[in-house]
Amino acid sequence: MTAMWASGCPGRDNPVEPTVPGRQNGGMTSPAFSPTLQMRDGHTIPQLGLGVYKVEDDLATSLVDGAIDAGYRHIDTASLYANERGVGNGVRSSGVPREELFITTKVWDDDHGYDETLRAFDTSLELLQMDYVDLYLIHWPVPKQDKFVDTWRALEALQTDGRARSIGVSNFKPHHIERLRKESDVLPVLNQVELHPWLPQVETRQYNDSLGILTEAWSPLARGRVLDNDILQGIADKHLKTPAQVVLRWHIQTGTVVIPKSNSLDRIRENAQVFDFVLDVADLAAIASLETGERTGMDPDLH
Repeated sequence: MTAMWASGCPGRDNPVEPTVPGRQNGGMTSPAFSPTLQMRDGHTIPQLGLGVYKVEDDLATSLVDGAIDAGYRHIDTASLYANERGVGNGVRSSGVPREELFITTKVWDDDHGYDETLRAFDTSLELLQMDYVDLYLIHWPVPKQDKFVDTWRALEALQTDGRARSIGVSNFKPHHIERLRKESDVLPVLNQVELHPWLPQVETRQYNDSLGILTEAWSPLARGRVLDNDILQGIADKHLKTPAQVVLRWHIQTGTVVIPKSNSLDRIRENAQVFDFVLDVADLAAIASLETGERTGMDPDLH
């Protein structure tokens, strides 16, 4: 088995924000471009990362390598995605030291429960070929199983052991986090939820903010469906950007951690080019008008 990396602390300095050409024709890897946000446990997370949902394992290797080459330092995977091995291979082939990267993975519904979660985490580390992850999340609360508190206690133990530097949740509504507040010792540092202009998650964001929990957006472009919109196109034309870049910039300016995904390295590079313009008050108001409450995924209470 390939040797695992030695443990190291995530980078703490705010990175620079260059144009992101990527390492082409054998050039140097681009420096990190994303600003970082501090989590409630003192660690930091790059605000813009790469999601790999529905990316095949073999493709994940080349996309992760290419994304890191383009300046990405934050990669978000999960056991459900069945590409943790590919992500780990991509990280290693990039040549960027492990301690300069931020890697997230998640425990799936079938592995809820204290002992089950510990076993699932061991499997994830083996596939990633790493000896720690920067962030470990409960993927869904799955309230019908009523095991997410025991699962959370396993995450607390993993953090105590140092194998999960930070721990958080995904798709948790405020009432799910309230149970963790009442029945455990540690609050999540981050809550990853579906969030895009149709579903800005105002109530959940306000609740997270009140507890010092960062909000992270999955499906930040509503699976691409929100982009065919005249308002977004108008804002994009104004700034000489694409509608996707406008929405990603909206996430950045509203303080959200955001992890767009793509199977195209060109699109991954394009998604990073959101630090050379600013949305004004009129732009933000226009995007706020797009709220409909429409989800592209399941309601967490029903999952």
